[in-house]
Amino acid sequence: MVDLTVVIITKNEESNLRKCIESFRGIAKRFVIVDSYSTDGTEHLCRVLDAELQLIGSKLDFYQNEFVDHATQLNWGFANTNINTEWSMRIDADEELMEDLADEINNKLMDLARDVNGVVLRRRVYFMGRWIKHGGRYPELLLRIFRTGKAACEQKIMDEHMVLLEGKSIEFKYDLIDNNTKDLEWWTNKHNWYSNREVLDYQKTNATTLLNDSAQQGKLTKQAKMKRVVKNKGYYGMPKFFRAHLYFIYRYYIKLGFLDGPEGRIFHFLQAYWYRFLVDAKMFECEKFDRKLGVQGELKS
Repeated sequence: MVDLTVVIITKNEESNLRKCIESFRGIAKRFVIVDSYSTDGTEHLCRVLDAELQLIGSKLDFYQNEFVDHATQLNWGFANTNINTEWSMRIDADEELMEDLADEINNKLMDLARDVNGVVLRRRVYFMGRWIKHGGRYPELLLRIFRTGKAACEQKIMDEHMVLLEGKSIEFKYDLIDNNTKDLEWWTNKHNWYSNREVLDYQKTNATTLLNDSAQQGKLTKQAKMKRVVKNKGYYGMPKFFRAHLYFIYRYYIKLGFLDGPEGRIFHFLQAYWYRFLVDAKMFECEKFDRKLGVQGELKS
């Protein structure tokens, strides 16, 4: 068993949480759930999972904390749940480890050199049960495992990443899966909520800051840094609405998103065009009527 604590933030994740935890196949010493007062069976499921984990020498601890945003919730979890393992990990409730990745963590993590403080994982996204392999979506490279206390979640409203505070990181070979089992209505509601957060993030971050974010970007993975530069210096520099159209063409045709079948057609259109167009529409509305968005709170699921 690896000296590892896995932190998961939840709100009504009864349908996803078991497969997430079971994907570790008994390799993690402890799981920490930071829940924002779920109204489904999440809390009860956590008690059941804890009893099952204790049979193999692991455990699950359940905490509740009022949700402000993902970054605040994650950082609260890492700071306030008495983590004393050598390694910590962030994973979302709708994510899971592939068997090869669980084996890789089990076999490699405790033997890493002392100057390695972080591990970058490769994430693949599933949508309606299909792996979205094209459209520039795979692999997403994310810092997810780190020596306890050596990383934190950057304090951003949208697109927050874990960043190393010191030391270097390495990349593991095998994949993490994002495989949410909730339906399309939930997905579109979530992205409507995301669009408000995206506009709020843009309003709070003026153009000068967007173009001079190098201090924070230096702590990101190379891929995350490049995506942020392209978004801030390229995408946001183009005219509203036209940029959503162009982005969809890039994702679906140039980056071969059409190869992902009917599920990919739905995903790339909704995520690369509809969502981006919606963000622009809300930006346009706010500018036309001189509105400022307030704190968004959590997704109403």
